Amino acid sequence: MKAREVKRQKMVAKYAEKRKALKEAGDWVGLQKLPRNASPVRLHNRCKLTGRPKGYMRTFGISRVMFREMANKGLIPGVRKASW
Repeated sequence: MKAREVKRQKMVAKYAEKRKALKEAGDWVGLQKLPRNASPVRLHNRCKLTGRPKGYMRTFGISRVMFREMANKGLIPGVRKASW
């Protein structure tokens, strides 16, 4: 799944200029002929470590599960478990 997502990201980057030009020209038929994975809507954020699609924390790029594990082990700088 992680490899598939990377492949989609590369394809979105490759066709970004062409998509923009076709949209500005209003060429909807030409836009439909592009690969489906060239659309940025099909991208989904995934955990960099596990590939988990849900519970993604944008600031760290990892899922909530990995964030909690790493924070408890002290692997994320500046993050500590709260206690009061």
